[in-house]
Amino acid sequence: MDLTQTTFPEQKGGMSKTATVKRPRRTKAEQRAASLEQILDAAEYLFSKHGLDGVTLRDVAERVGIHTTLLHYYFKDKTNLFEEVFARRAPVTSGRRMVALDQYEASCGGKPTVEGALHAFLDTDLDLYYQGGEGMMNYAAFGARASNTVEGAVLMDLHFDPVVLKLVSILKRALPDYTDEDIFWGYHFVTGALMNTLANTGRIDRLSGGICRSSDFPAVKKRMAKFMAAGFLALKHK
Repeated sequence: MDLTQTTFPEQKGGMSKTATVKRPRRTKAEQRAASLEQILDAAEYLFSKHGLDGVTLRDVAERVGIHTTLLHYYFKDKTNLFEEVFARRAPVTSGRRMVALDQYEASCGGKPTVEGALHAFLDTDLDLYYQGGEGMMNYAAFGARASNTVEGAVLMDLHFDPVVLKLVSILKRALPDYTDEDIFWGYHFVTGALMNTLANTGRIDRLSGGICRSSDFPAVKKRMAKFMAAGFLALKHK
């Protein structure tokens, strides 16, 4: 057990009383889990800023305040660490979007619309990152940067193909007269805009003179699905 000194409020006679309170000591498994979380948080932040090639294991170790040998104990190499950072939160974002798409599909009465499907897919993700705090915003930027690399594309395939194909299947029903080619290109343009938003680079802040902020995901949420739905509808060949 861990023994901790705690001072209680003033007691009778104006004396304060100090007592020893027993607190459960963390198990080795809990200590390991806490260490891993610290490492993954640090790596996530650094990868979100500098990418895979711009970060070393030493950088991560220094941010956490540990020796690099501990990183090698937990992870085979930097690529393995990168993959674990990617995999930690991927089930959360893909899972929430899958639920949202299922719910939309059940509620649309067999008549899905492009905008409705995109709201389910995009809004859920934007809310997750914006409401999830600094860690989720770091993951958003990390994922956006990773998606434009060969290593990241492989991980995108692994973790996100099911939910993307679910969206595509709904879009096909919403656009029965459109070719598969147009629908997949439409998704390609949607995900490009989403990743540019998640990267949160601040470029739109500078271009707009501060009227728009790249971190203002609620503002993006109000506009993106409607804008992209119009783009899908414009793809039909006449």
